[in-house]
Amino acid sequence: MDTLRQLLDVLGNTMWDVAPIVAVLFGFQFLVIRRRIPHFTRFIAGLAFVILGLTFFLVGLDKALFPLGHAMAEQLTDPAFVHGADRAAATIAHHWADYYWVYLFALAIGISAVLVEPAVIAVAIKANEVSGGAIGITGLRLAIAIGVGFGIMLGAFRIITGGSLHFFILGAYIIVVIQTFFTPRQMIPIAYDSGGVSTSTVTVPLVAALGLGLASNIPGRSPLLDGFGLIAFAVLFPIISVMTYAQLARAWENRQARRPGSD
Repeated sequence: MDTLRQLLDVLGNTMWDVAPIVAVLFGFQFLVIRRRIPHFTRFIAGLAFVILGLTFFLVGLDKALFPLGHAMAEQLTDPAFVHGADRAAATIAHHWADYYWVYLFALAIGISAVLVEPAVIAVAIKANEVSGGAIGITGLRLAIAIGVGFGIMLGAFRIITGGSLHFFILGAYIIVVIQTFFTPRQMIPIAYDSGGVSTSTVTVPLVAALGLGLASNIPGRSPLLDGFGLIAFAVLFPIISVMTYAQLARAWENRQARRPGSD
């Protein structure tokens, strides 16, 4: 009964949230364009599926992804797990190197989440189509995934060490600006967009839960001050990784062109 009540509550909130979008679409269609909506029945059916999908997705986040991310962070930072059988060591101050499993988990969850991210798949397919196959779908998805994974791993390191967020972010932006001057022009817009598409429906809930879970279980950390900001790493580092991918691809092409016998 509790789950059913939650579903109904989320359904009502979702309908209320979607209402402004529907109002704008209908307003422009009938007041500005002044035409009937083609395939109106199909449109209404699609709208209903969107509302139902969002409802189930939001309930799933609350029931599964958020608790999973928090539980993993809690277990990986448990002193008994960090120090194993050495119970006495669990009472001493932790060193950042003690949490190597946290870094590995952050890297793995970042890569795996992005590989199934619908927005990333869509952008990779469109980039492949527009470039005439010059930009590989798998290569672009892997580049984005590696960037997100590394970013989340670095963000977890910042939470554990208590480092200043703005120094990390400022350093990453400096790297992005420098790389922009050495990246093929056609890949720069794709690289900049990669940061946005990498943080969508699958990645954000896991990353947010991981960050809050780490900050809640690391001694001396504040969930409010240290738990948030992890998504910023997941946005920035795909830009760096995609531009690195483009630079390596161009270097490989230039090397192949200089080989004897190449036309």
